[in-house]
Amino acid sequence: MFSENYKKTGCIEVVCGSMFSGKTEELLRRLKRAQFAKQKIVIFKPTIDNRYSDVEVVSHDFHKITSTPISDPAEMLKVGPDVQVVGVDEAQFFDESLVDVCQQLANRGIRVIVAGLDTDFLGQPFGPMPRLMAVAEDVQKVHAICVRCGALANHSHRLSKSEDLVLLGEKNVYEPLCRDCYNAARAREEQEKSTPRLFEDQ
Repeated sequence: MFSENYKKTGCIEVVCGSMFSGKTEELLRRLKRAQFAKQKIVIFKPTIDNRYSDVEVVSHDFHKITSTPISDPAEMLKVGPDVQVVGVDEAQFFDESLVDVCQQLANRGIRVIVAGLDTDFLGQPFGPMPRLMAVAEDVQKVHAICVRCGALANHSHRLSKSEDLVLLGEKNVYEPLCRDCYNAARAREEQEKSTPRLFEDQ
């Protein structure tokens, strides 16, 4: 794991994984350690994420910290010169400009800690996360536990029939699955989609 240090050197750290893998929990842990070190921190999250709170970053086990909701990553560049650590939660919901913003902050000497889903419900790289991981000094991939077989889970399987890329939800909408269980679930879903058409064609 990346060695946490508190030198005045800018860097980008990415915490990624599936739903229910502890991404936000790890983000909060790092931010709280920075607070213990008496560093000035600022936390941002996308305005779209209001599942638990409009203004707080909240983990699934309800640890929380006050944040600033924003819709445009450029707003992060307004942080004062005394800020030493910037946290970003649910980074996958921001556009690609987030990458350049994080680079600018790190070039100022700010430690930037970003948490987000690395893949969407279709298993494809999500939003700015791939580029963020490419330019980061440190990437930590965390895992949930597959609810079907108990293996390490790295996929967020959507239980809803919605095809929208962004669909906020918790355990009633998503479940963490390992590769094998995810592939099996997706195969069943594709088969169910095609079955009605077969009957219609007859």
